[in-house]
Parts: sequence; C-alpha cells; structure tokens
Amino acid sequence: MSQDYYETLGVDKKASQDEIKKAFRKKAHQYHPDKSNGGDEKKFKEANEAYQTLKDEKKRQQYDQYGSAFNGAGGFSGGQGGAGFNWQDFAQQAGAQGGFRSSANFEGFDLGDIFGDIFGGGGRARRQTRGNDLQYQMEISLKESAFGVEKFINIDKMAECDNCNGKGYDSKAKVVECPQCKGKGKISQQQRTMFGVFQTEGICPTCQGEGKKPDKFCSQCHGAGRVNKSKQLKIKIPAGINTGESIRLSGEGEAGEKGSSAGDLYIVFKIRPEKGFKRVNYDILTKEDINFAQAALGDKIQITTLDGVVSLKIPAGTESGQIFKLTGKGVEKLHGRGRGDQLVEVEIKTPKRLSRKAKKLLEDLGKEID
Repeated sequence: MSQDYYETLGVDKKASQDEIKKAFRKKAHQYHPDKSNGGDEKKFKEANEAYQTLKDEKKRQQYDQYGSAFNGAGGFSGGQGGAGFNWQDFAQQAGAQGGFRSSANFEGFDLGDIFGDIFGGGGRARRQTRGNDLQYQMEISLKESAFGVEKFINIDKMAECDNCNGKGYDSKAKVVECPQCKGKGKISQQQRTMFGVFQTEGICPTCQGEGKKPDKFCSQCHGAGRVNKSKQLKIKIPAGINTGESIRLSGEGEAGEKGSSAGDLYIVFKIRPEKGFKRVNYDILTKEDINFAQAALGDKIQITTLDGVVSLKIPAGTESGQIFKLTGKGVEKLHGRGRGDQLVEVEIKTPKRLSRKAKKLLEDLGKEID
C-alpha cells in the first residue's frame, strides 16, 4: 500500500511550505539512521520521499491529483535511490554556508536552510586581515577649538615588526612547504552528521592557510609579524572642530597581519568648558552685568573675547536681557568659511546696599520718571 505523504510528515493537506519544512526537519532528526536511540532508516527514507514531493508545488499538485502513482504520469523522478538529487545545487547551497564537499549518499533534499546548524565557514580560504581601527579621545581648550592647533600624542598599538618587516620571519629563514597540508593551505576531515558523512575542508592550523612556513620564526615577533609599540604622532587640529567631532588619520591604526593594510586612527574631540563662555555651533555666548546708570544713560564697557578685550557700546535705554552682537568674534568655521559671532547678553544688576545720597537720587529719579 502506498504511503500518504501528508500523514507521513504529520501535516494537514492544506499545510504551508513552512509547516511542511518544519515537519520534515522534525522527522529527520527523529528517524535518522545514525541515531543510536530511535533511528529508523525506513521511516527516514519515507519522510524524505514525502518531503521531496510536497516541497515542490508542481509535484505536490500532481500528487494531490494522482496520488503516489503520479510517478508513472511523468511527474516526480526522484525515487529511493537518490537519482533525483542534484549535487551541483547541493554544493552551491553548501558554499553559501561556509563550503564543504560531501561523500554522503542518501535521498536528496534542500539542506540550505539548516547547514548553518552543522557546518562552520572552515572551507573558505584564509584571507589576510586588515589591522584594527583605533580611537583616541582628546580634550582641547575652547580657544584651541576656535583657531586650530598642533599637538603631539603617543599611541600604543600593534605595529609592523621592524626585524622582519611584517613577514614573521627574518631574511635568514628558509621558507618550506607546510608539512601538514602539503602546500594546500587547507586540511580535510570527515564529519558524521544526521544527514550522512561529510568531508569538510578547513584552514591548516600549522601554516594558517598560507601553504608554507618558515623553518624559523622572527625572534622579535615570533611569527606574528607585529609587535606592540608606542608611537608619537603630530596632530594638526583644524579650526572649528567641536565636541563629538573627529578626524581620521589613514593607516595610523594597528598593523595588519602579514603585511596587509593597517587600520585607521580616529581622534574624537571634547572641548574643555571655560568659565564665562559658552559655544553654540560657531558662535560664542557671554553675559555682562551693567548698572542702572549705564542702562539708562548708555556707556562703553570692556568685553573679553577669544581675540582679547574689545569695547562694546551700550546705548541709552538698554533693557536687561538685551543681546548685542560682536560680528566675527566667534569660532572660525571649518574649511575657511569665515567666523561666527560673539553674542553678549547684558543684565542690569540691582544694588543691594545704597548710601543715603544714592537713595535720595533714586527717589528723585523715580519722581522724575513718573
């Protein structure tokens, strides 16, 4: 009696492709012949046969119409012998998950969705690794951020070994074929899984995928090609840089492996607060106190700026909170686009102690104003 494919997988006839796939995975795990407890080769093949049909919409439609006899109607041609399994597709799917060669001989099915559970990426050839990027935090003053400055910093990092120029061995060493992988850079090993026995290729641990090795490593870096060093760098900080902004020094990060390119160094800036000054983008905000007489009659007051002390004219009738602009006295803009301004907010201070004469004058002034 022919099997009912839906019953074999334990799904309804209206089951979705996801439900069919999940059901097959469950059956495959349950009945795989290599399992010491519960393995059943016959049920495993039956589940595989059912899955091969129901996962293909065209074959599934023919099966629903003709039943398992639809093989004779020119439909499914897989059979129990594995003749319907496409090893080229299998290899392509495997390559997407890390790559391997298989010696398994069983009924084929779509393994691409579960390769990641079993195989790593060991089949890929080893590629030289670019050096790591580094980040350095630098605090500078408000004036340094406004006009730019040059500074020296010291960076501890993995740098190219001077003794071997990053090769891992000096000029006197003899480079020979790796004895473990015989120059291939890879080694093969067999792995038994629930789907059969697979032959996988991984990077040779002796030569790290290069296929060759020196008979003697560098005495300084011991074959790594890199050593830890401290390097002094001269940094040109551009005018206008602000907190949270950074500059990149190409190639000043850590050295790469075996002569590969170095990473970059990113310097991130923080502007040190300065009492009495507040930076907003390219403008500088300050506050100045004036008295009643200055506000009422007008005056000239001295203002401290990034460039030094300048005079600011306070017109008669100035009110508390009024803002005056010193054009071009702010921060230089990046890329030479001019300068911001200094915005001066004036605040009229009320005296807390007055002489009798001052009180009398204010009383007279109050009557005059009224």
